[in-house]
Formats: sequence, structure tokens, C-alpha cells
Amino acid sequence: MSWTFVLVLAAGVYLPKLLGHLVPEQVLEAPVVQRFAAVAPAGLLAALVLTQTFVSGTSYVLEPRAAGLGVALAAVALRAPFLVVVMSAVLTAAVVHAL
Repeated sequence: MSWTFVLVLAAGVYLPKLLGHLVPEQVLEAPVVQRFAAVAPAGLLAALVLTQTFVSGTSYVLEPRAAGLGVALAAVALRAPFLVVVMSAVLTAAVVHAL
């Protein structure tokens, strides 16, 4: 790997951060931007969870993680504490994997 490649990658990572600081404050205070900033992390996290649960390589799979996710969703619907949600998902995935 060449230093030129490393420096180009470093600049590519730093540039969006720099551009974020250069955005005018009026744009950041707009209601549309505020609403998007409030809901975007939840949407991205949901997409990440679904991708990690149902995709392996280039194909879709149904693994024990899917059962764990289903139990976790049920626990959240029942308003269980966070630790109960996580532990029930882990135990369900472990039991299904052992079968």
C-alpha cells in the first residue's frame, strides 16, 4: 500500500467532516433538516440490523439470529426492560442454533 493511497483515503474521510462545518447555520436550523436528523439514525440502525440478520455474503439466509430478532421485537412490544430484550434475543438465538 502506498502512502499516496493512504493520504487520499485520509482526505476522503476528512473532507465530509470539513464540509459539515461549512454548512450555513440557517440550513441546519431548518425544520426539514431537524426532522431528518432526528429520524435518520433510527432508519440506518434498522437497516443495519436487518442486513446483518438476513444477509450472508450475497444471499439471503434465515438463521437463528432471525428468531432472536423476532423475540426481541416481541419483548419490545411488551415494553420489557432493555436487558430483558437483549438477553431473551441472545438465549433464543443460542437455543435455536443448538437445535
